[in-house]
Amino acid sequence: MFPELNALLGADTESPERQQFILISGHETDSSFLLNHFLSYYLKAGCSLCFVALAQSFSHYNVIAQKLGVNLASARDQGQLLFLEGLRSYTQLLFTDTPETEADNPLRFLRTGSDLRPLYDFITAALMPSGGERGKCPVLIIDDVSLLLSLGVTTLQVLDFIHYCRASVCSKYQGNVVCLLQGFEESEDADNERLLKSLCHQSTLLLQVEGLVTGFCKDVHGELTITRRSQVRDKPVIYQYKIHDKTVSFFARGLSAAVL
Repeated sequence: MFPELNALLGADTESPERQQFILISGHETDSSFLLNHFLSYYLKAGCSLCFVALAQSFSHYNVIAQKLGVNLASARDQGQLLFLEGLRSYTQLLFTDTPETEADNPLRFLRTGSDLRPLYDFITAALMPSGGERGKCPVLIIDDVSLLLSLGVTTLQVLDFIHYCRASVCSKYQGNVVCLLQGFEESEDADNERLLKSLCHQSTLLLQVEGLVTGFCKDVHGELTITRRSQVRDKPVIYQYKIHDKTVSFFARGLSAAVL
């Protein structure tokens, strides 16, 4: 995890906030470093995690997590982390004709054309508190929800799916949902834009990552806008950042050490 980001968000591993819907959006730049932060943060906080990885493999996330001080393989073996590797599930659906295998696949809706109920059932079963885990904070992390649109799922189906996940994980289980939605301007995808606007409206914490309008800079990699949703809407706060090998530095606009 990134200590500077925890300081900006007022977060600590001793008492993580609950009932949060955290949306990470990337515009013309990669925002996955924030997702990796929350993955390592919640593991260090002792939370029970379900990670729906639609964009990358388990080994990809594990290599990055080790740089941030956590071992996903160990967390998975100990039962703290349930990792759904979407890439592997896609392959099983495409190249396996065994009915038994398809029946157990949480992504089988991609073949049948039905709603996302199988994936929802998988998540709620994974995060349902047991007798000895009622003090833990269950967390659902999804990377990248916009890929569901590319796989033929409608915007309305995705919104319904997120709504029911929030109702179960955030409200019923008193946990958190972290969702990444990556978008690129040149795609001009109206469905992706509608999905982003709807999820932004629902989020309790919105983290928007954008590249610099001036173009590439080796000392400033982009801007992060933090918006907290409440009854009285907070004013967005903007920071610039630089990604290092094992951490990320954040600073106010124009206050990079390289500039000063």
